[in-house]
Amino acid sequence: MKSKIIISLLMLSGQFAIGQQNYTLIAKDEPLASVVAKAANTTPSAKQLRWQKLELTAFFHFGVNTFTDREWGTGKEDPKIFNPPALDADQWVRVAKENNFKQVIITAKHHDGFCLWPTQTTEHSVKNSPWKAGKGDVVAEVATACKKYGIGFGVYLSPWDMNAASYGTEAYNDFFLNQLTELLTKYGKVDEVWFDGANGEGPNGKKQSYDFNRWYTHIRKLQADAVIAVMGPDVRWVGTETGYGRETEWSVLPADNIDQNSISSNSQKEMNIKPSGFVKGQDIGSREKIKNAKGLVWYPSEADVSIRPGWFYHPKENDKVKSPEKLNDIYFSSVGRNSVLLLNIPPNTDGLLSDEDIKSLRSWTKLRSEIFKVNLANGAKITSANGKNSKAILDNRLETSWTTINRDTAATITLDLKGTKVFNVLSLQENISIGQRVEEFSLEYWDGKDWKIATQGTTIGYKRLLRFPVVSTNKVQLRISKSRLNPTISELGLFKEKL
Repeated sequence: MKSKIIISLLMLSGQFAIGQQNYTLIAKDEPLASVVAKAANTTPSAKQLRWQKLELTAFFHFGVNTFTDREWGTGKEDPKIFNPPALDADQWVRVAKENNFKQVIITAKHHDGFCLWPTQTTEHSVKNSPWKAGKGDVVAEVATACKKYGIGFGVYLSPWDMNAASYGTEAYNDFFLNQLTELLTKYGKVDEVWFDGANGEGPNGKKQSYDFNRWYTHIRKLQADAVIAVMGPDVRWVGTETGYGRETEWSVLPADNIDQNSISSNSQKEMNIKPSGFVKGQDIGSREKIKNAKGLVWYPSEADVSIRPGWFYHPKENDKVKSPEKLNDIYFSSVGRNSVLLLNIPPNTDGLLSDEDIKSLRSWTKLRSEIFKVNLANGAKITSANGKNSKAILDNRLETSWTTINRDTAATITLDLKGTKVFNVLSLQENISIGQRVEEFSLEYWDGKDWKIATQGTTIGYKRLLRFPVVSTNKVQLRISKSRLNPTISELGLFKEKL
């Protein structure tokens, strides 16, 4: 009877991974140990886990701005300026696929209100352009190409609309809902719906109260498997448009707007509102930040950046495309910091991805391939005094993992590399289907006399990539010094990057 009571208490406190979900409520004055346990057992929804595994997604900013050579339009553009002579969405998606992008997002409507599909909601669309005599549909062509190449398809729909006469009134929310309905019912499966929060009319302009919660519910109804980003409940913006994530990037964050009434009425398994209650900065999910939270939510980070200085194509930027080396540094600092990288590759006025962009992408892909081609830890003899399932860290499967026995929150995993290996990159992954737990770790190498630190870090999450000065050794150890409950390691890699 006593053991049953103890187990029940542990379940209530979150010590056992029972009934895991992507949010949890915190009681007033709940002990920190209990809050930490709940954080450890907060996990991604199925759609969030699928999204995290994408690693690389591509943004295609394309529209009237492409032809006016502007970043932001006015809403007063004549649709006749939209006339790409060689538009080839198949090329866009093929290039993305060739460079290991797993999903693309098309700007179906930017702030200027011009729609890249023949919508029934407005005349400001491709149906009134000379492109394909008004019979064209850019969204359809991208969706078709995504199906052909087997990658995800997403749509960006700007809430801010400088063309819509109803903008600034309640009627606009209906207008926007109708646009969503068209996009989510005419093009097959949609994997991501991307909103921003722009409302840039200024102090003397129109003020629109966006009915986001209503839109979220509608998306859940029409495309239940789609993640909603970044003004949405599933994915958050990292906070800059540089592509760089935080050194310490938690996916479990405090959210003080969580209560039972705010969770979807159709399911008690995931959030249906945009979490809030956390602040920008380098520390948004530490124990200090979550200890007084009213709730916790799995809210992963997306790091967005453009391959060019601007988001739309500008001829003057043809010589300012980010280099392969810069893109690789961004990759290490986004995907390698527990984020998904959303890289914008804007089609040009011909309706094609530019040669300069493609050249840089291909060289960057070659760089990544060369670095991660051979895991120098493969074949190592693995030992861990208080761990179990050690073989899992080299089996190339995210869902299997090493972990500690009992309730140990610290451990050391030693790898005998069976010969001297030379490397300068560490790759780590946690089994985030169980939760994100590791708070501090270090990689140490044996120099023949003593253990020396090669590199160290805080969070791991889906993936952590760290560079360090070249190490030559026959033995390394991963030392986990702090974790929220039992840590899990699903993959460990040692790689050599040519300098």
